[in-house]
Amino acid sequence: MRWSYNRERSRSVAAWLYLVALLIVAMVVVGGATRLTGSGLSITEWRPISGALPPLSAHAWAEEFARYQRIPQFRYVNPTMTLAQFKGIYGWEWTHRLLGRLVGLIFFLPFAVFLALGRVPRRLVWRCWVLLALGGLQGLVGWWMVASGLTKRVYVAPERLATHLGLALVLFGFTVWTGWEAWSGRGRPLWGVPPRWRALAACLAGLVFVQMLLGALVAGNHAGLVDNDWPLMNGRLFPSDYAHGGLFATLLHSQAAVQFNHRLAAYLIFLLSGALALFAALSRGLPSLLKITVGGVFAVICVQVLLGIVTLVAGAPLWLSILHQLWALTTLTAALFLVWKMRRS
Repeated sequence: MRWSYNRERSRSVAAWLYLVALLIVAMVVVGGATRLTGSGLSITEWRPISGALPPLSAHAWAEEFARYQRIPQFRYVNPTMTLAQFKGIYGWEWTHRLLGRLVGLIFFLPFAVFLALGRVPRRLVWRCWVLLALGGLQGLVGWWMVASGLTKRVYVAPERLATHLGLALVLFGFTVWTGWEAWSGRGRPLWGVPPRWRALAACLAGLVFVQMLLGALVAGNHAGLVDNDWPLMNGRLFPSDYAHGGLFATLLHSQAAVQFNHRLAAYLIFLLSGALALFAALSRGLPSLLKITVGGVFAVICVQVLLGIVTLVAGAPLWLSILHQLWALTTLTAALFLVWKMRRS
């Protein structure tokens, strides 16, 4: 049966969007590993089409390695790197870019088919076009980030890394939100949810988003490798080396500052989500399903806080850092789902 554009929901469209969201998660996680392993500058050219294949001959590998040897990261960080070692870091960046291409294909081709068949609900068509545009923009921002480390820096600029991650999170959040809409149809009035609850839920989701950007600054500045004690920082409540030049330089480039800010945001999120869970449990008018949802979000945040502490104290090993980032995406999803449930009216 043909599904028209004005149909309220389409679960096949929702399933497709959930698949795209999972691929974005994989791309973000691999991207995090790429930064943590110092692999992000291994591919020094942006070739959207020809770069889909890795070097396939010894000569091609030698040429790729020679390009890498001309950038500051090789000269000042990896001057003794061998070709075999270069292939290792190249693999991370190539996989990250490959996932980006896959996300584009798996979004565009089914979208074209769903449009032709009339299966995308009319109210969601514009959202899908926005998602397509954001995906293209993400590729440009990714190269803009990489370019920051090819001439004068030995790593990419942390603020550009945070911008790249932030756009990926917007893309992910908009994708899953549109998937929920496609799966469930237009919302119905949900009684017993005061406007202040919706505002607090939106505030919580916004704080989780900002916290993930702060985490990108921590990764970009390698700040997880310093001040590895908790709850103090190098034995102090407030780090003595917080300031690093002017305000902009401090907030974006000071290792102590970005880690301290990341900690403070975590405490704030924990307190806000805990207060929401407590008030929800005591509320008589809030629907039971929403009470369970609020409690679930708080539980997810508690796990993330513990993961952050363990990752820090352990010196940010790769596997724990990746797990911390993956659970951060889970936390963002839970917070967005709470907002979505409260706005079903």
